[in-house]
Amino acid sequence: MAKLICSAGAHIGRILELETDLVVFGRVADCNVVLDDPATSSHHAELRRTNGAWVLTDLNSSNGTLVNGKNIVSITLQSGDVIQIGQTQYRFKDATTTLQPTDNDLALVEQMRQRTQAILEEAGKVIVGQQEVLNQILMAMIAGGHALLIGMPGMAKTLMVRTIAKVLDLDFKRVQFTPDLMPTDITGTEVLESNRATGEREFRFIKGPLFCNLLLADEINRTPPKTQAALLEAMQEHRVTVGNVTFPLDEPFFVLATQNPIEQEGTYPLPEAQLDRFMFNIWVDYPLEHEEEQIVSSTTVTGLVEPDKVLNKQQVLQLQEVVRKIPVSPHVIKYTTRLVRASRPPDARAPDFIKQYVSTGAGPRASQYLILAAKARAVLEGRIHVSSNDIRTAAIPVLRHRIYTNFAADSEGLTSMDLIKRLLETIEEPSDKDYT
Repeated sequence: MAKLICSAGAHIGRILELETDLVVFGRVADCNVVLDDPATSSHHAELRRTNGAWVLTDLNSSNGTLVNGKNIVSITLQSGDVIQIGQTQYRFKDATTTLQPTDNDLALVEQMRQRTQAILEEAGKVIVGQQEVLNQILMAMIAGGHALLIGMPGMAKTLMVRTIAKVLDLDFKRVQFTPDLMPTDITGTEVLESNRATGEREFRFIKGPLFCNLLLADEINRTPPKTQAALLEAMQEHRVTVGNVTFPLDEPFFVLATQNPIEQEGTYPLPEAQLDRFMFNIWVDYPLEHEEEQIVSSTTVTGLVEPDKVLNKQQVLQLQEVVRKIPVSPHVIKYTTRLVRASRPPDARAPDFIKQYVSTGAGPRASQYLILAAKARAVLEGRIHVSSNDIRTAAIPVLRHRIYTNFAADSEGLTSMDLIKRLLETIEEPSDKDYT
């Protein structure tokens, strides 16, 4: 169902589901959407569904109707378009629209192989090694997902995220999660102050660190469930609710969270529901010997190199849209769902070692994230086709935190990553007989 999300004006944060084929905007009572705004005409604009598409028409309003900053008479809306009516702004979302890559999209994808290499080179000015980790972070971000970085202290996880933010020209914020951190410490809070013009007291909302493009949630498992839940809403809905008001977050919005794998005393383990919201679980391992020598020599002298910007926010948003537009063959989708379903012990096709060592397998969100990650990998390599090999490349970071081992596996020292590797070796791609 199509919907309008108010991003500016008196109704900011409200979502209007388009349940009828005609919606009229204006100031008078007989309009479907009444806007108490002097800059809005009595009957300002109408939104009508015609042949499955939504057409916005200006009704000879005094101030005009804008779409993406341009005055329009009548226009067929695309998902993501921004509508301006007086002082009120809406973002149009249509889940039923099937989009195809445009020429500009294809040109951007063709340039991405060189740009991806440039991103890694710029990040390499600050970060030594960790190429696979950087690739996985880029895949998650281009796919519009969030990532959990797990590694020992001193692995440059914070520096890595800050560097990525600089290279992609994103607004970066860092929050050190602690046991006394409250939800309003990250979402923001309302303060009571006097209006100098009227002399009356009124509440003013002060935005918290969640209002950024890239949030580093440092040691996310050290904060209580209430604060984790506030972060969960921002991750899933890309909005923040404070009191009775909902505020949309600026796009793009990513959460990269860190976690110490060994120190679990005094922590609040993330619930499975929140873990499942993270697209990737990325393991940050120790550097190689020659890399560690380079780290020591380059970080114990004065003067650090600053990376240059390679992409901007608009290009990142465009890449996210391109990822959604790339088609995937039924062969790849069948292989993906077969792989994920095979991780569930009750499934008839699950291998014996899954039934023996796994207590809970991956859910449907794993299949969705595998496809999105495969698309993102293709885009980063300058391709517009997705193969089963892209699925296999994304399998470990996507499935690592979605497959839960049982006591039998723990007693034999088997981890979820060991089982995923065996699963990739066991599950074959669909053959001709699967389509008869």
